[in-house]
Amino acid sequence: MPIGGEKEPPTAVEHEEATVRSTLSGREWELPGMWNRMFESRVLREHTSAGFAELDAIPGAESLEWCYGCGKCVPVCPVDLVGEYGPRKIHRKVQIGTDLLGDDDLWMCTTCGNCLRVCPKQVDMIQIMPATREVAVGRGNVPAELQVVFEKTFRYGNCLGENPRRRHAWAKGAGVPIRVLSSDPAPVDVLLYVEDYWSYHPRGQEAAQAFARVLHRLGVDWAILGAEEKTIGDSQRLAGEKGLFEALMDDVVTTLSKYDFSRIVIPDPHGFNALKHKYPEHGHHYDVAHYTQFLAPLVDEVSWVRSLDMTVTFHDPCYLGRHNGEYDAPRRVIEALPGVRLIEMSRCRENGYCCGGGGGGMWLDSFTGNHTSERLSERRVREAAATGADVLVVCCPYEVSRFEDAAKSTGNEALRVRDLAELVDEAMGGAGSV
Repeated sequence: MPIGGEKEPPTAVEHEEATVRSTLSGREWELPGMWNRMFESRVLREHTSAGFAELDAIPGAESLEWCYGCGKCVPVCPVDLVGEYGPRKIHRKVQIGTDLLGDDDLWMCTTCGNCLRVCPKQVDMIQIMPATREVAVGRGNVPAELQVVFEKTFRYGNCLGENPRRRHAWAKGAGVPIRVLSSDPAPVDVLLYVEDYWSYHPRGQEAAQAFARVLHRLGVDWAILGAEEKTIGDSQRLAGEKGLFEALMDDVVTTLSKYDFSRIVIPDPHGFNALKHKYPEHGHHYDVAHYTQFLAPLVDEVSWVRSLDMTVTFHDPCYLGRHNGEYDAPRRVIEALPGVRLIEMSRCRENGYCCGGGGGGMWLDSFTGNHTSERLSERRVREAAATGADVLVVCCPYEVSRFEDAAKSTGNEALRVRDLAELVDEAMGGAGSV
């Protein structure tokens, strides 16, 4: 009843235990008294703005505070599927006092971009992580294995610490003539920017040799830089070494300015991303294509020699797919291969799963192993094997070695991992028919 013009608040009668029965199904639930107290007003004392103030002062890191906790990012985050992660979870940790600049969570993100795809508030981890890592790198807070890669890249111009003079040693095993611009600097149509893993890693070299044979058979006017080539450095930038990236960019641009070429073709989606988006921000513009984009318009002109007779599944590289919107070119090449049947994994195209190599993750397997139940590459191999495919096809230099190791560690050795360039070469006749 109203008392003095105000409503009288109800008197709560709380029982330690109560049973509630549904009038529709007859089902019963037992509810403890504390259940009702969840609806009481609460004062949230654990919130602090100090962490967000620090991030807000870092250009590029401001959007973490925009999160309003909807949680859409968590189920699509590849790291969360094998651990505890996601922008919403990082936001909450910062909210209750975690110093992201000194926390291991800073290095777990692969910058795959799947969270940004679904975020209604545009919390952009692709900007947040490199910007925040750059500050951490400046303070010396860098995982040891990543620091080693930074030092190798600075000293040798490649992340593997290999001799620059041996950068084009792979060409000797290709079985076709390969022009090196330093020896023959005449104008050329296509400059193949080989990048580190195709140049130095044994499995990458096999893909490079296969692609060289494909270019030769297609009659392409092409060449490489050889020992003058240095890594584009985009993964180092994403891992926080912006200064190293800019120094590499200066060297790369100086080298490229020496030669007359029409376009660049590159096998590495990370290098492709930098040449397409980051170099232009500094005034350096090139006509650049990922090698699958270069091949896709040409496959209808190819005279295939061999039927491959295999069932394959395809892994979308994050930096070719979500970051650059290219899903069709590699599939067009795959579907043109004689005797090949493509089966898609449940996570593909826009929702493709990350291999774990992006954002510096290629060099952080030991570090991330302390925070995850399995490597992202192992999770992806299990998904590929579940399709029943004979072959897992990739088109990023990081992925052949990652997935081959994962196939062994998960007991899926029967699943072969092949670069798409290798399949094209094989269908065109392979090394023996050049």
